[in-house]
Amino acid sequence: MAATSASISAGNAGGTRLVDRCIDAAARGPATVEAWRRQRRSLERLPGPLADELLRRLAARRLLFPSLLEVFRYSVEEIDFSGNITVDAEWLAYLGAFRYLKVLKMADCKNVNSAAVWALSGMSTLKELDLSRCSRISDAGIKHIVSIDCLHKLHLSDTGLTDNGVMLLSALKNLQLLDLGGIHMTDKALRSLQVLTQLEHLDIWGSEISNEGASILKAFTRLRFLNVSWTHVTCLPPLPNMRYLNMSNCTIHSICGGDSEVHIPLEKFTVSAASFGNIDEVFSSIQASSLSFLDMSGCSLSNLYILQKFKNLEHLDLSLSRITDEEIQYVANIGMNLRYLSLKNTGITSQAPCLLVGSVPNLSSLSLAYTKIDDSALVYISMMPSLRVIDLSHTSIKGFSRVEGNPETILSMPPLEHLIYLESLYLEDTALSDEVIPPLASFRALKYLYLKSDFLSDPALHALFSASNLIHLGFCGNVLSNSGLLQFVPPAQLHVLDLSGCWILTGDDISTFCRHHPVIEVRHELMQELQPNRGGTSQVHKSKQLLKAKAKSVDILTDPGRLSGISFADERIKYSRGELMNIQDRTESNSVLHSVRLPPELRRME
Repeated sequence: MAATSASISAGNAGGTRLVDRCIDAAARGPATVEAWRRQRRSLERLPGPLADELLRRLAARRLLFPSLLEVFRYSVEEIDFSGNITVDAEWLAYLGAFRYLKVLKMADCKNVNSAAVWALSGMSTLKELDLSRCSRISDAGIKHIVSIDCLHKLHLSDTGLTDNGVMLLSALKNLQLLDLGGIHMTDKALRSLQVLTQLEHLDIWGSEISNEGASILKAFTRLRFLNVSWTHVTCLPPLPNMRYLNMSNCTIHSICGGDSEVHIPLEKFTVSAASFGNIDEVFSSIQASSLSFLDMSGCSLSNLYILQKFKNLEHLDLSLSRITDEEIQYVANIGMNLRYLSLKNTGITSQAPCLLVGSVPNLSSLSLAYTKIDDSALVYISMMPSLRVIDLSHTSIKGFSRVEGNPETILSMPPLEHLIYLESLYLEDTALSDEVIPPLASFRALKYLYLKSDFLSDPALHALFSASNLIHLGFCGNVLSNSGLLQFVPPAQLHVLDLSGCWILTGDDISTFCRHHPVIEVRHELMQELQPNRGGTSQVHKSKQLLKAKAKSVDILTDPGRLSGISFADERIKYSRGELMNIQDRTESNSVLHSVRLPPELRRME
């Protein structure tokens, strides 16, 4: 039986790979598409999931155009055109004829307007429609949308709706999810939506809702998700089925109408940058055993005693708060269940990790960025065995430490090698130097590494050639030379090499590296210029050709042999970016240099 199950699984996996290859071949290019689009009857019998994937791949490769949509009208069930600025009224004219379309996502489609959605009127199968951030959708467009009475999910955040348009939505009695975030609706408009008794998810962030309007929310007896961030709401009525509540950037007095007997089974509570009238009352209204996610980033807290009863917390974000080492004991008391902890931009020091050791054995993600921790914290961090992600950016980490009375330095990174699950390590904007990087190559599970320092150069990059599992390397803003890049031997699994901000590199050498390592995606400011145009010639190459043509047309008055003894070296590598800017400023401000006449052989040819 076990062997049979294994063979079936292998067969399914092989079938999946075969189907994927077929879809990939069908979306290879315009000629391929033109060849199969004539077989309309075969496409009409294509199973929904396969048709969905083929359409998605065509859209991703920019091979999709309005008239091609017609061949999918009897097969496709889900379409995601989010961010596609070419989608307009012509596209929707075809989509309105789709017989089995259930999900249509057009978020950020800037050319979709109220007139265009007329084509969707009366669709009998559409369950979800996403028009988020389509700013040209107004109240006029809602008149067409309300004719789709089978809708269960409707996203209209950041559109041009007013109270009048919102009130029209009361006709959609089957709505379970309604996103009206960023719309300046008032209490009057919210009151008109009380008839939507099936509503489970309501997003009204950034609205003009007040406490009076919020009192209407008790009519939504099935409500499980509520986002009232960036509103004037300070007090909510009891909502016994609430599971997720977002009151970020609000002043919070109560979340249960002041009734101390009510305890809400919240699972996720987001109060980023919020202030509290009575923090004890707010948190005493939450069932201690239910809360697993708490985001208090940006809150002006100096005491964490409220965390004492929430032993089931898995995600805790305290970044940008005023907490210090003294409050870390409350975090440590959460214990076994804590998986994610962010102490970014707080007042903690290297003592904080010491207090956490042994108390949070299942912690998998730890952010200590923008704090005062130094290398002495690394030995304590290495004692948290389940860590997968560590962010130490913008800290005082140098990669080495000194023992009192001993002039020799001791590398501080090696202890992290004991973290056998560590996959992501962020060390940007630190004081790391080349000699402390080699130990990182021996971190067995490391897949994502981000390094940025004024003291990192070619040797640091070369030291990572043996990082066997590394798939993404960020080496941004470092002093990497052209020869250093070309001599770099990438790890076998590397897929992405981010060299943004490496200002010494030239387009020629980046292009050469890309040719030698075609499977690696290189990121740099010059990459856009290096991308080939339709004719296959890069902008850099075209510029060189233009310069050569100009050079040939110049009448050279001097003997080229006079230049044979002149050689130039790129002296910029000796200076930091800031020093170069200062030199440039001093040069431009020196009026003496403007009167200097160079000999003909050193003049730049115009």
